[in-house]
Amino acid sequence: MSLDVNRPDLTVGVIGTGAMGRGIVQVAAAGGITVLMTDARPGAAAEAKEFIGKMLDRAAEKGQMSKDDASAATNRIRIVDSHKDMKPCHVVIEAIVENLDAKRALFAELEEIVTPDCILVSNTSSLSVTTIAAKMKTSHRFAGFHFFNPVPLMKLVEVISGLLTEDWVCDALMGLGKRMTREPVRLVDAPGFLVNQVGRGFSLEASHLVQEGVASFYDVDRVMRDVGGFRMGPFELMDLTGLDVTQPASGLIYNQFFQEQRYRPSLIMQARYEAGVLGRKTKKGFYTYDAEMKMSQPAEKAAPAARPDSVWVSPAEAAGATKLKELLNKLGANLEVGAQPSAKALILVTPVGEDATTAATTQGLDPKRVVAVDTLFPMVKRRIIMTTPLTDPAMRDAAHGLLASDGVPVTVCRDSPGFIAQRIVAMIVNIGCSIAQNRTATPPDIDKAVTLGLNYPNGPFKFADTLGVQNVHRILENMNKIYADPRYRPNIWLTRRAKLGVSALTPET
Repeated sequence: MSLDVNRPDLTVGVIGTGAMGRGIVQVAAAGGITVLMTDARPGAAAEAKEFIGKMLDRAAEKGQMSKDDASAATNRIRIVDSHKDMKPCHVVIEAIVENLDAKRALFAELEEIVTPDCILVSNTSSLSVTTIAAKMKTSHRFAGFHFFNPVPLMKLVEVISGLLTEDWVCDALMGLGKRMTREPVRLVDAPGFLVNQVGRGFSLEASHLVQEGVASFYDVDRVMRDVGGFRMGPFELMDLTGLDVTQPASGLIYNQFFQEQRYRPSLIMQARYEAGVLGRKTKKGFYTYDAEMKMSQPAEKAAPAARPDSVWVSPAEAAGATKLKELLNKLGANLEVGAQPSAKALILVTPVGEDATTAATTQGLDPKRVVAVDTLFPMVKRRIIMTTPLTDPAMRDAAHGLLASDGVPVTVCRDSPGFIAQRIVAMIVNIGCSIAQNRTATPPDIDKAVTLGLNYPNGPFKFADTLGVQNVHRILENMNKIYADPRYRPNIWLTRRAKLGVSALTPET
């Protein structure tokens, strides 16, 4: 069996005309497809069509499409009264409430209405495709077709096969996604699918390190923007999305994976969720917002005026030491060249995945004078330093003042394996590798989905190759060793490629 999704008379049904449903209708109609849409609430479909028409007209005004094309797209949208009117459809897309019983009831009804070769799909973002289909008579023609909000702006669509889905169904949906001008990625059913799994690495690891007292919400966001290259920090993003969305999704993924520790939820997120401190929608989240939704946050403190008399850089991490010495020379530091630091020198270490305490004790250095510097990421827009619990505040301030002396801001964090960016990016990589190892999706599709669906600067595998696969593996190994927490154990996909010295993208032969 097959479906020619490029046929001129292709007809797609959309049930549910909320934000997601109307977005799907818009991109389908713009792709030259006849769309039948309906909604359980009286008048909702008419409201949606009027809204879509305005959006298409606006696109024409911006030169994104011609006026004739916008008018033709609007005319391809038909409002129907009931599910029974979906009989002519080649594909029916469900975009109703995220409730398993409601979705199962709808598809049981549709199976008795549409033709035997009609593809039935759900836009679910959190429910298992296999579970939805479990009670269907024709689960072989059912799949997930997960769009992202706002649909007209977010190019990604995940095409998800359930356990019993036949290949021709996903083949057709991949083509349909392209006709709707989306970028489809194909994957096998898994909790959180693809994008929502990877997103846990960003939000949860950030929350865990704040919970440990390593840094503030504000500092983590600044670091991930300036050092990690992300458009938004994790706490800004959670405020935008809303903890009423993020926290339940995190709990659902964690439990659907039978309490896999990589997805362990955060107490910080749970407490705020229960208190109704949800983000922008409540005007108070990790940040506060005024009537115009302008975010308020404390200004960064000015860098200290202090400077060290002399600086000794540990050679234990050769690559990091070289980078740091080059920077310090530009800053005019008095660098010591001896094999050991002098009695009063500021001692700088450049650990990968270790905390400052571990670096100091394993290298036999005075912890009162040790300050760690993250050299794994570019030190152009921001620099991160980390102290041991015994570091003399005068040494901390001297390191801060020196590294900020050219005007680049410095974030000071408390002792933590992996600083801030190392920890968060390593978890993103590890989850991406787990998805690949589980054959949920291919590495190139994982990277594409993450950059399109989450707007990350890199996908997990590009991050690993940019930072160095062996470096990322070391970060995870060191965190796993120091914390003795299985959430940090490196995935076998990453471990093998680190041992072989090859790209994280290297496929199985």
